[in-house]
Amino acid sequence: MCTAGPSMRTAGPPAARPEVPDLSSVACVTMMRAWILPVVLVLCGSVSAVGMILAGNPGAATVILLLFVAFAGVNSPLIFPRSVGALEAQRRSEADGRPVVFWRPGCAYCLRLRMRLGRDARRSYWVDIWRDPAGAAVVRAANGGDETVPTVLVAGRPYVNPDPDWVREQLSRSA
Repeated sequence: MCTAGPSMRTAGPPAARPEVPDLSSVACVTMMRAWILPVVLVLCGSVSAVGMILAGNPGAATVILLLFVAFAGVNSPLIFPRSVGALEAQRRSEADGRPVVFWRPGCAYCLRLRMRLGRDARRSYWVDIWRDPAGAAVVRAANGGDETVPTVLVAGRPYVNPDPDWVREQLSRSA
């Protein structure tokens, strides 16, 4: 069950119980955070559509609702390739040379990179830093403590907000 924040659990005897975050709760909270913007967009579109229908304009209501739903879809985790864990992505990248892209939902720069890569985006490994604490740690280490995305890891070296054409070039080298 999801909680409002990360719950803490203790391990060991009472004198030596360090508090350890329950990672299942952390993952649940970050997954919910990724869906906040899309849900808010759909709700706003629904409210707008109902207002337009009550005003006697069902055609415009349909258009507005479809626009809000489309915008919600673009800002949802669904538009991105399936995320893998940072450690697994780095292991696979070392084996085949493909880039690892660290991203988060709602990031306009991540969306720009995803759209400009087109079908080639599926050839890289995508890590959602809101779902993977290890991925967030890699990004913070590469960016002086900031979670700046997209951060692309190529041959173990991080590149922050790289040009999509450069990333496509890296993908063609790994093929």
